[in-house]
Formats: sequence, C-alpha cells, structure tokens
Amino acid sequence: MQGMLKRYLTEKLSSTTAQMPAVALLGARQVGKTTLARTIAKDINSIYLDLEAPEDLLKLSDPSSFLSLHADKLVILDEIQRRPDLFPVLRGLIDKNREHGHRAGQYLLLGSASMDLLRQSSESLAGRISYIEMGGLNVVEIEDTQESRQKLWLRGGFPDSYLAADDAAAMDWLENLIRTYLERDIPQWGFRVPAARLRRLWTMLAHLQGETINYSKLAANLEVDAKTVTSYLDILTDLLLVRRVEPWHANVKKRLVKSPRYYIRDSGILHRLLGVNSYSHLLSNPVLGKSWEGFVVENILSVLPRRAESYFYRTAAGAEIDLVLKMPSSEIWAIEIKHGVAPKLGMHYSQICDDVDATRKYVVYGGNDEFPVGNDVMVMSLTGILEKLQVDS
Repeated sequence: MQGMLKRYLTEKLSSTTAQMPAVALLGARQVGKTTLARTIAKDINSIYLDLEAPEDLLKLSDPSSFLSLHADKLVILDEIQRRPDLFPVLRGLIDKNREHGHRAGQYLLLGSASMDLLRQSSESLAGRISYIEMGGLNVVEIEDTQESRQKLWLRGGFPDSYLAADDAAAMDWLENLIRTYLERDIPQWGFRVPAARLRRLWTMLAHLQGETINYSKLAANLEVDAKTVTSYLDILTDLLLVRRVEPWHANVKKRLVKSPRYYIRDSGILHRLLGVNSYSHLLSNPVLGKSWEGFVVENILSVLPRRAESYFYRTAAGAEIDLVLKMPSSEIWAIEIKHGVAPKLGMHYSQICDDVDATRKYVVYGGNDEFPVGNDVMVMSLTGILEKLQVDS
C-alpha cells in the first residue's frame, strides 16, 4: 500500500545518491524510509541489508570483504545506528573506490535516530556523506481532498496509520508503535528509562503541545530531577519523535522568551497519547488549536530547502509569531497559524513582524482560499503555503 504514495523526497534522494558516495536518510521507525529506498533502487544495481536481521548481520561478519564484493552496487544499509563500527569501514571503501574513479551512489544508510548517528558518521565520513531527514506524509503527498487532509491530520503521517482500514485500526497501529518504542527500541538503543515513566512524559508533552516547558514542574510530576527530564526530552528528540523549536535569537530590543518549544512531531501519535480517536472528537477537544499548529509546523518543515532555519518568536509580554523561517535567500517569512476559517490577527501583528524584519507575512488557516488581510499579510491554506515554499524557496 505504501508504494501507492509518491513521496516528496523521491527526486531529492535519487539525485543526492547519484552525486554523493554516501547518503544518510534519517527518520522515525515506520515512516517509509525502506519503501522509499527500494523505490529509488529498483531500476539500478543494488543490494539491501537489514542490520536487525541475523542473516544479514552474518554476511557482515567481515564487512570490508563482503562490501568489496559489491563495490559496483548501491548498498542499502537499514537501521545503520545498530552498527556504528561500519562507518570507518565505509570510509576506507569509499576512498578506495575514489582512487578507481567510482565516486557516487555507493551507500544509502537508513537510520531511525539522529544525534549519535550524525556524530559518529560525521566524524568518519566527513566530506563523503549527505544527510536527508524524512518525516511522515505531508498534504502534498496525498489525495487533494478535504477528507484526505482531515484523515492525515487525525491519523498522522505514518503510511500504515494513514492507510489503515478505519480510524480505530489506525489508533491501534499507533498504540502498538508507541509501545514498541517504549518497551523494545529505546531499551535496545541503550537508554535506561522506565517505559511507564517515559510514556507519562510523552503524554505530558502532548498536553503541552507547542508550549515552552517548565522543566522543574515536569520533573516534580515525574518524581525525578530536572536534569533527568532534560535527558528524557533529548531521547525523544534524538529518536525524531519530538521536535524542539528554538526561539528567535536576533538582537531585538525586547525581552524574549529563551526556552524552546516542543511538539509531538506526528499528529497521530499526539492524538493517540491524548485519547482522541475520531475527527469529531478532535474538533471538540481543547488540544484542537495546538494540534493544528503542530500539524502545520511539521508539514512546512518537511518541504523547507536545505540551510533554511526555523524558529518561533515570543516576547515576555506575550506577543508572538508561531513560525519564523530564515530562508537561504536571507528572506524571513513570518507565519501565524490559526485553525478557524475566519482568522483574526492581533492589532500589533504587523509590528511583531517588523521586530523580526519579516519580508513575507502569512497566516495559515483551516480553509481553502487565499486572500489578503491588512498590511501585506496573506491568508493561505496549508496546501497553498507548501506549494509556495516549493516554488519560491
């Protein structure tokens, strides 16, 4: 079923693989990395190895010898974070192939964790590897209907959840994914965290979607210290399950909020953690606005160009912009996010945009039209802003 969906990153991954000796495709488990890798590899000479499969691990008992036998192929190594010892081997093989004129398309590394993987690979493969992050499905990857967009928002972007037979099956799938992370994956990755405690934190973050965090209060509720809470947050962030958005840090003559905001990256996981099981239930739930905000943020960040930076802006007095994008062109986009179909902006919104020197001002709302409101501010649908980012960035 996943193969029915044309992923936004297909051309980018294909072209990058053709240009670089190694490419790392990073994303949460079950987000579609393996399916995408097989899609771009189906018409070229390739070999796929799952580093969680005993039979494939056996083949890599002598990795240098085995991989040398396949020097003419694209080698796909799935769950690469399980074998960090392979990075120096890959560096040697890449350099050896360079001497013989073979430069690009040698290794495609798939990983479900970011920080350790990035640190280990960047040390060993500096100048030889390019990184691409893969999120869940976004609205430009699905059927262009209101019903499909509502389904994506409720169920989230994991393909198996989105394509489930009904909402109940999607929520069951998401519950199993959450438990797999807590009970199997996180312990296997070496993190010593009680599953029940980490689930409580994950659920607390869901209730605080898009808010700055009071670490001491979270720590008290979990009966641990603030340093431990910070380490737990790092785990969920490094596993690409939670997104940390940093505050705008330019020299503005106002007292600014300095703590980051956290979002549950997948709206389906957010809703499962909060017990929101249907679209009608979502519409009547207090999390509605923040759920929409997180859904929009994740969609926007999924299509941002390389080297673009994302922030939020909030003063100590409460004036804020939900998303500030610093584009590679040096343009600054100020994006306010409102779920309603008749969005209202605060009277000082234009002044706030001036604080960050915004060159473009947008409101992303729950409707389908595009129209101006006030001083150079354009109201757009989520699909509309994604299309504009793809064209203008």
